[in-house]
Amino acid sequence: MTPSIIIADDHPLMLRGMSDFLTSKGFDIVGSAQDGNAAYNLIVKLKPEIAILDIRMPHKTGLEIAEACKKNNLPTKVILITFDKEEELFDQAKAFNVYGYILKEFAVEEIETCISHVIKGEPYFSEEIASYLNINNHSQRPKNLDLLTKSELKIVKLVAENKTSQDIANELSISIRTVDKHRSNAINKLELDDKPTSLGIWANNHKTFL
Repeated sequence: MTPSIIIADDHPLMLRGMSDFLTSKGFDIVGSAQDGNAAYNLIVKLKPEIAILDIRMPHKTGLEIAEACKKNNLPTKVILITFDKEEELFDQAKAFNVYGYILKEFAVEEIETCISHVIKGEPYFSEEIASYLNINNHSQRPKNLDLLTKSELKIVKLVAENKTSQDIANELSISIRTVDKHRSNAINKLELDDKPTSLGIWANNHKTFL
């Protein structure tokens, strides 16, 4: 089955071109918008599997929409299309769980590949932006990540935020002993060295996939 998709761009020609191109390739375009508020409203209403968003739009930017989706636990995976190569914007995109980051000049060439990765839960970044920012543009999730339980994955995400076991215990209202048990299980499943710093180093190096 093809994923349901909405597209948002404040440039009508870009919006129409992307919509027509993806429709011709058999993708299910369920909605489109020319500003950020309209795009976010479509995401809330339609809950598409993927939202392809211009990073700079009136009323709400693509980043602000991604932040709102993360805050409100919306299931839609966000792909940003942009001319920007600034590392700060890319770091914000990763922090807001953006799955795809494509440069506009390569959008048509890369969007199909990007969608095919994103629908499988695999982040994808334009090769040029990956090279420019010295990012390892993995096409596969890290080994054994899918073996983690929801609780273990939640712990690993918090470890990636440099939180201590005490911080995590307080935030999740569980005991430190439970936190340490989940950490130990994650270390074993990810086949990491049994060292105090091993999980923290791994989590920080793989934030994109968490």
